[in-house]
Amino acid sequence: MSFLKRLIPDFWDTNPDAGPHKSLFNYRRTWRQAIGLLTVVALVPLLIMTFMDYNVTRRSLKSENILRLTRVTSNTRRSVAYFLDERKSALEFIAQRESVRNLRNPERLKSILQGLKSSFGGFVDIGLIDGSGRQVAYIGPYELQGRDYGEQYWFTRTREKGAYISGVFLGYRDEPHLIVAVRCPETGPDGPYVIRATLDTARFNALLASLDLAHGGDVFITNHKGTLQTPSRWHGDVLTDLGLPMPEYSSKTTVLEAQEKDGTGVMVGYAFITDTPFVLMVVKITEQVMQPWETIRMELLWLLVVSIVVILLVIVGVATRMVSKIFIADQTRAKTLHHMEHTNRMASIGRLAAGVAHEINNPLAIINEKAGLIKDIFTFRDEYGKDERLVRNVDSILQSVHRCGTITKRLLSFARHIDVAMEQIHFKKLATEVIGFLHKEAEYRSISITMDIPDDLPDFTSDRGKLQQIFLNLVNNAFQAMNDGGSLTITAHKAGPNALQFTVSDDGCGIPENDRKRIFEPFFSTKKKRGGTGLGLSITYGLVQELDGTMTVASEVGKGTTFTITLPITPTTNKAEQA
Repeated sequence: MSFLKRLIPDFWDTNPDAGPHKSLFNYRRTWRQAIGLLTVVALVPLLIMTFMDYNVTRRSLKSENILRLTRVTSNTRRSVAYFLDERKSALEFIAQRESVRNLRNPERLKSILQGLKSSFGGFVDIGLIDGSGRQVAYIGPYELQGRDYGEQYWFTRTREKGAYISGVFLGYRDEPHLIVAVRCPETGPDGPYVIRATLDTARFNALLASLDLAHGGDVFITNHKGTLQTPSRWHGDVLTDLGLPMPEYSSKTTVLEAQEKDGTGVMVGYAFITDTPFVLMVVKITEQVMQPWETIRMELLWLLVVSIVVILLVIVGVATRMVSKIFIADQTRAKTLHHMEHTNRMASIGRLAAGVAHEINNPLAIINEKAGLIKDIFTFRDEYGKDERLVRNVDSILQSVHRCGTITKRLLSFARHIDVAMEQIHFKKLATEVIGFLHKEAEYRSISITMDIPDDLPDFTSDRGKLQQIFLNLVNNAFQAMNDGGSLTITAHKAGPNALQFTVSDDGCGIPENDRKRIFEPFFSTKKKRGGTGLGLSITYGLVQELDGTMTVASEVGKGTTFTITLPITPTTNKAEQA
């Protein structure tokens, strides 16, 4: 808690409307305004730059991933297209080279199939189909000899276009497969012959499975309707519905953002394979693809947070220091004004005291002379001289006149020392003069005053007026801190070759430790409820420093307080000139 209190600036609890001299500013409001303005000026550009960098970096990484996905999809499309075109070209070569007669020969057809398997791979069977759609020759693992394909879509398209690559379908064998069919140059009674070969889907699938995709991902082939033609890691087996939107046909590779059925965001690379019903799709989860961005984003956010914290700490420190400087300057201004008022008041009091003393001295001199004359008359005339009561009354008048004369001399002495002047000071005499101003209050309150000042204490050079004000303030404070019947002690001793030390001790209420740390601050007072301004000790402390001295305080609650003042016997030249 004490650490937090140290962080609170001095101006925080200051009331700008309190005290005889109002502050120029509301320091809390000024502090908040300074922090607000500096925060806006510092953080708004930082936030704008961070926001722009955030978006630019994100778009850059996203574009990079889209470009990478486009490149992977395009390269894979070329591999698949090459795989299919190579086998279609092989069948076209056979159709051009071999006659229908040779193709109807089982041995020759078997030899051709073996050649295709060994040279290209991926072939399962081969057959020759006449113009009516009946398979007249077949070599392969299935019982397809004599099957009629006249109503099949692929057969019609092959006769029209000359070559056709089908999508994956079940057919007579009731297994997923795809075929490559080419039209022969020779024509039969019902039309041109067609060579039909089935491709190994396992070989076709292995072509995609060998693709190494970073961040996981899924690659598969679908047809234009969105039916899977190869197995998918995430979307099911062959001939199941994909569940992702299909794009419009484009000869270019396209990357789109979509969502899975469960709401997962994905980036999908599409590539239509020319002259086939196939669409190659490479799917990557957006979150996984953008994982490097997440790392960069967190680093960027941490940098932003740390920057904001550092900037705010600097702003708070600078604003606090700036407002504290203004506060100190304002306090100094108020202290100076009060000190000037106090000095003017003291000068006025001095002039008033001098005038009063002179006015009183004149009738006192007359009273003294007349009383002396009366006493002389009483001495020379027996009828009055024998009356002791009359003589005592005259002596009483003379004593009262002497007492009044002493008081007026003190007033004149006080008035003379309002002006600044360095002179030799005999401290015991000065202390007696100070106590003389307050001895009536001490008698009335039964306060015991003890002065422990050695007779051989050396005289020292200082300003008598300032010293009177210093010790008057300290004795007044001691009287206010003590109850009736208290005890006040003033001591003095030599504290070095060129120093004297004076103490003013009381047995009053004492000063708490927290207040002792601020006791010499301007406008700090423990007696504000009793009319204190908080400037008495501050002015006293300043006067001691002006005299090239030091002032300390020691206090214990309930036991009393001791103020210690150390002054040079001979002040430095600069201090003497300033005084």
